[in-house]
Amino acid sequence: MPICEADPWRMQYFEGVDCPDDVNIPTEDGDAWRWNPEYKWVYDKLAVAETQDLVCAPHGIDPDEFPVFSKPIYNMRGMGAGSGVMRTLKEYRHRQRPGHMWMQLLSGDHVSTDAAVVAGEVAWQRHTVGEPLDGGMFDYWTVLAAAKPDIENYISNWVKTHMPGYTGMLNFETIGARIIEVHMRFADQWPDLYGSGWVEALVRLYADGAWRFDDSKRRDGYSVVLFGAHGVQYRHPPADLVERLRATDGISSVQITYHEDRPPASHSMPPGGFRLAIVNTVDLELGRRAREELALSFWSTQELVQRSRRKRA
Repeated sequence: MPICEADPWRMQYFEGVDCPDDVNIPTEDGDAWRWNPEYKWVYDKLAVAETQDLVCAPHGIDPDEFPVFSKPIYNMRGMGAGSGVMRTLKEYRHRQRPGHMWMQLLSGDHVSTDAAVVAGEVAWQRHTVGEPLDGGMFDYWTVLAAAKPDIENYISNWVKTHMPGYTGMLNFETIGARIIEVHMRFADQWPDLYGSGWVEALVRLYADGAWRFDDSKRRDGYSVVLFGAHGVQYRHPPADLVERLRATDGISSVQITYHEDRPPASHSMPPGGFRLAIVNTVDLELGRRAREELALSFWSTQELVQRSRRKRA
């Protein structure tokens, strides 16, 4: 198996793809940090902001103007924990904490970009935008077929300047075509939406240091997310339902995105809800219908569990 993947529900993307035994391809930031010591500094968000001459500083140094955006300098687990806008000096001084930073508040589209890099040259990019909900959640993500030249040119120049010897995948988070985060991996939520042959090209990038991928048939894709309430010990939906949805024409994957045998609190989730499932599809309405069917299954199963507990009581 070519991908070092911590989440078993995402192994479906990579099954059946050959890879040399000595090739390691990270999907987790911890692995990328260990395997790329020369470039692990990119996980320092303060350093990344400084490379772009953005106004920024660690907590303890007061901003001259507000609002600012505050976040941990390092956050290897993700999900935006500890991040948010600070609008006044009083609020900043009340909320400041060790290990955090502030930076100027950027405006514009928030875009996630995967990039394939060969010796500091960006060879391929693909962009994704999310439809946000409250509490750090997203209703769905759109994997765009269209290019974004402003982001692509900016990322290409930044990589060439600051990571000249790097070969592998990079994931960027940008706002207004300015970089707010860099990850030495790809976004493993939707690689099946990049098109046939993409995983093989990924393996070749890490095995041979070359990028060859026919991207001429790209189309918009959608990653539709189902959330539930926090604090519930959810059961997985029936396997035959998941397999039936996965086999539906137009749906490329169905992920049940939690460990059934672990406490809910052990999962890294946004504050607004507990992520239960993701449906990847090239048809947004089809994805929504599949999400609704999964939601009904989760509700029905949970209701049966509650009834069973009441009966035992």
